Amino acid sequence: MEIWQIWVIAALVFIIVEIFTSGFAIACLSVGCLLAAAGAALEWTLAWQVTLFAIGTFLAFILIRPFVLKLMNKKTDKNNVKTNMDNLIGRKAIVTEKIESDGFGRVKIDGDDWKARFEDESEAEVGEKVTIVSYESIILTVKK
Repeated sequence: MEIWQIWVIAALVFIIVEIFTSGFAIACLSVGCLLAAAGAALEWTLAWQVTLFAIGTFLAFILIRPFVLKLMNKKTDKNNVKTNMDNLIGRKAIVTEKIESDGFGRVKIDGDDWKARFEDESEAEVGEKVTIVSYESIILTVKK
């Protein structure tokens, strides 16, 4: 087995390991291995191959990794779907138990009954509509 083949195998191993990790750090090592494999194919000395490995890895960390991380985060942000409690924020609820200015009451949304309080000193009577602005644990904060 020739040395360039060993470099390519090492690059493949790094790629496989990268599949099970995140952050595109180990894949940068595979870029260095591929550059070293090119040096080995040109029959350069081992010192030059290791130098190419170091340069390739460094350049991948500096130039390629930030670009790939930006693409990965961009994709994640587009698919950032509101779920569970976050989905309630901004929606309207109906007061089912009077909400006192200094205390709590209850509101109903999507058939669920929630403990609620106002963000300011307001009051709401049964049947009024309020808007959910935030939550803390299982208590909704609402406004008129």
